[in-house]
Amino acid sequence: MDEVKQLVTDIKNEKLKPIYFLMGEEPYYVDKISDFIEENVLAEENRGFDQMVIYGRDVTIEDVVSNAKRYPMMAKYQVIIVKEAQDLSRSIEKLADYAKQPQPSTILVFNYKYKTLDKRKALYKTLQKTGVVYESKKLYENQVADWIRRILSGKDYTITPKAAQMLVEFLGTDLSKISNELDKLQIILPKGTQISPEHIEENIGISKDFNNFELRQAIGEKNSVKAFKIVNYFAENPKDNPIVVTVSLVFGFFSQLLQYHGLGDKSPRNVASVLKINPYFVNEYVLAARNYPMKKVSEIISTLREFDVKSKGVGANAVSQGDLLRELMVKILS
Repeated sequence: MDEVKQLVTDIKNEKLKPIYFLMGEEPYYVDKISDFIEENVLAEENRGFDQMVIYGRDVTIEDVVSNAKRYPMMAKYQVIIVKEAQDLSRSIEKLADYAKQPQPSTILVFNYKYKTLDKRKALYKTLQKTGVVYESKKLYENQVADWIRRILSGKDYTITPKAAQMLVEFLGTDLSKISNELDKLQIILPKGTQISPEHIEENIGISKDFNNFELRQAIGEKNSVKAFKIVNYFAENPKDNPIVVTVSLVFGFFSQLLQYHGLGDKSPRNVASVLKINPYFVNEYVLAARNYPMKKVSEIISTLREFDVKSKGVGANAVSQGDLLRELMVKILS
């Protein structure tokens, strides 16, 4: 995020580069930076003359270079944005010659999503000298809640750890989806609001009581009544609560719990660091470790592997998702 902020600041201050090569597994920031250039480098009245958006599937590198070598008609710069540039991946190295001496009055932007350049080859090395290469890396699941907090903080909102975790567990690591939901909340809620699980439930439709976060907590506490209430809710709403996701998240929890058991230093700071969790959730692992000794955790992990296969339809074709989940809870909580 800091690198993105610096890029945006430089563009605002007209510290422009002739080539912006935006690449990587996470499309969110590729789109954000590209959109910012598209909306801010040229005045609106000049965009019709000196701004062009083209798509990788419709052009060749030679076409792109030919356009880039033209001079602007009305403005100081012309802006060319190549969207879906990953469709040019087979011939992208041909850009290296242009990158050595790019047209100074052209701002050429490549949106090279889901892929990266080979850093050993000429194009990458040349772009490092004459342009900007930004790699947008996919966030790990344990990094997304912190990303949510930082995004909201910059817009004068805060969010409770539980509410952030609900978003992560429901939407995964898709930053674009999460950003869209946060935008909805910011339209509804005034600045300065601390976003709570209630806000998430009311405005996004994720149940604050019946979700994988609450199930994990109930399992850790060995609260059978609560766990079975949640599982029964999942059984009635299988499309919104697929068993594959639930089994995966519970597996992740017990894998972390196994790590916890193996730690020599069980101080809250070290636990949070090693398990890559928010310090707010450390006590859940402390309690779960009391309820599930290491041997039991190992047995549960084996059981979860078995149910992961069953949840995908192998060896359990006639069993409903609800029945599988109930059977799993019996084996974990017994």
